[in-house]
Amino acid sequence: MSDQDPDLWPTIDALWTWLAGNRPHDGVDTLLLRVLKLSEEVGEVAQAVIGATGRNPRKGVTHTWGDVEAELCDVVITALVALRTLTPEAREVFGEHLARVAERSLGS
Repeated sequence: MSDQDPDLWPTIDALWTWLAGNRPHDGVDTLLLRVLKLSEEVGEVAQAVIGATGRNPRKGVTHTWGDVEAELCDVVITALVALRTLTPEAREVFGEHLARVAERSLGS
């Protein structure tokens, strides 16, 4: 990471803390809404891809591939905050899962 890049997990924890302090719902509703937010963000990726490729003949090209990149980043951030909402050990859970996926896909 460069000096300008935020450290991933402290930033995710800070976003989670900010959201926890500003949430209109408690308990399971918070988790459900965070997961639903992920679906919303994925839809924005699809919208950006359609816009970047001009696949909607009525609208034409409305987005750039940079917009797609930004929306994909929003998906990742939203997913990690949802995972942090589910468990305070999000970093460890994600790291272990990533290692299993890498082993399964890439081998040793």
